[in-house]
Amino acid sequence: MRVLIIGGTGLISTYLVRQLVERGDAVTIFNRGETDVPVPAGVVVLRGDRTQYEAFEAAMAAEADWDVVIDMVGYQPEDANSVVRAFAGRTKQFIFCSTVDVYRKFPDAYPIPPDAPHRGFGDYAEKKVVIEATLRKAARDGAFALTTIRPALTYGEGRGFWPTLWPKGYLDRLRTGQKIIVHGDGTTPWCFAHAEDVAGAFTGATGNEVAYGREYNAAGEEWIPWDVFHEIVAEVAGAPKPNLVHIPSRLLAAVHPGRGGVLPSNFMYANLFDNRSAMEDLGYRYSIDFRTGAKRVLAWMEANGKTGAEPDPDYDRTIERWEQLTEDMVARYHTSP
Repeated sequence: MRVLIIGGTGLISTYLVRQLVERGDAVTIFNRGETDVPVPAGVVVLRGDRTQYEAFEAAMAAEADWDVVIDMVGYQPEDANSVVRAFAGRTKQFIFCSTVDVYRKFPDAYPIPPDAPHRGFGDYAEKKVVIEATLRKAARDGAFALTTIRPALTYGEGRGFWPTLWPKGYLDRLRTGQKIIVHGDGTTPWCFAHAEDVAGAFTGATGNEVAYGREYNAAGEEWIPWDVFHEIVAEVAGAPKPNLVHIPSRLLAAVHPGRGGVLPSNFMYANLFDNRSAMEDLGYRYSIDFRTGAKRVLAWMEANGKTGAEPDPDYDRTIERWEQLTEDMVARYHTSP
């Protein structure tokens, strides 16, 4: 099968390329060449910027038709219009990597199914909603068969962990018993999936006619509260029990709109998803539990010198001021009429 991947060297697509090659597919990737990731032998590499739309579409017109095109890096509404122009009538199947962030918060029910109502919060999610709508219309008009896969929080080697506000030197802070901020009260459950497992959903969809016209979640199967997330990372890192400081999500976003702006639109909500259709149709499997995956990420971080101490005075100032405000409120409450 002749497969084109727009992207191909990202967190998920690096594993996807390997899996497709191992399966025997003829794989071509198109990207800017800015990520230093080894590409398996036999993979054809095309260089270019997919947001330079005329050049991208001309490059695709110069190639033969594809059995499957997989878009792993579609973020702007015009990206969708461009791939419709480039691939309408030139591929049997178009697979789009979307996001679970397209769903309405709060949802009607948990776990959130793939047919749940859409209302993306924030720029990233809102644009994915528009892209999905454009691709669905193109599919209805006969451009190609569309398959949409929505990962949730995906992690793996190549990236570190994702604590609240992303403090510098997170692993060192844990290991030395320093305070760690957690948004809310730390009990909101989230799910985490390793990129290798998530890539398996895309591999299972590629060339799979059962997936034509379908939408899927590809998320974690362990529902882990944020406090427990930090406890697992600390355990894996050989750190003491984490010293957690709980601060309301909306307050953190107001104080740190850059570092914490996503909290009220995403991370403060429970993120639990129904993966059953992906398991049934695509063979998706959650095979890497979070503790095992965390060990793999930690090993990568240590091998790449990413676990050392690093000052983060703004983060420390946030903790100090929150604790002082809390003390002041308690004192005033008990001393004022």
